[in-house]
Amino acid sequence: MSKLLLSILILVFSAACGNNNQSKRIPVAKAGDEILYRDQLSSVVAPGTAEADSAAIIQNYINKWAKRAFLFQKAEENLSQELKNEIENQIDESWRNLIIYQYQRQLILERMDTILTETELENYYKENEKSFTLNSNIVKALFIKLPVETPNTYRIRQLARSNTQSDLQQLETMCYQFADKFDDFSEEWVPMDRLTVELPQEIDNEEYFLKRYKFYETNDRDSTYIYLVSIRDYRLRSSLAPYDFVKDDIKRIIWNNRRLAFIQSLENGIYNEALKQNTFKIYK
Repeated sequence: MSKLLLSILILVFSAACGNNNQSKRIPVAKAGDEILYRDQLSSVVAPGTAEADSAAIIQNYINKWAKRAFLFQKAEENLSQELKNEIENQIDESWRNLIIYQYQRQLILERMDTILTETELENYYKENEKSFTLNSNIVKALFIKLPVETPNTYRIRQLARSNTQSDLQQLETMCYQFADKFDDFSEEWVPMDRLTVELPQEIDNEEYFLKRYKFYETNDRDSTYIYLVSIRDYRLRSSLAPYDFVKDDIKRIIWNNRRLAFIQSLENGIYNEALKQNTFKIYK
């Protein structure tokens, strides 16, 4: 296709874009028995694209479309009927699954109870404690990384050991002013490796470390930074996970159980209705 023809095509196409009452599709190209129509090019060229660039984009699109069309036709000619039947079965099964999934999703959004009370979450936790065993050490802690030249490091150490709200607010102010990094996990559980990955030296025995230190300080090899860790609380692997740590998991478990029960009830309801209406038969 010449550039002149492409330019004319673009102009005609652009003029026709606003005509929503067009009743007859206009062909642009043909590859074997397959036809590409002008309305199929509506999203190929972005608005505001230069005419010359538009021509190149459309030409490239048509070439790719033709190659794919010819490849499909060649494949269809040479595939065995057995493989074609298998593909049809796969398409049919995928279509059925997609229709069923969307219908279930629609009914879940419309009818399923999604409200979870705190009492329900706590009761599930108590009744299933054996399911909530920690597979890693977790902590509540403060982590601070300071340049060695930071002024008033002694005061920062004092504040990091404190549990009073006013001291912690002052610590936060100083850390935002001087620290390279300040993570406050004192009110939430995090995996221990969330802290150890920040330290310059590897912690070989986390259990020993946690039992020994409430406050830990170290330097990197170049003595460029000071690292401070204040352990507020900890739980060791293989122990019962705290409720707050697994609360979100419990929400997902209960919601998923409700979803499965809802889907099963839906399937049984539709099946029983079919039995009542005598629309289900087994031929012997």
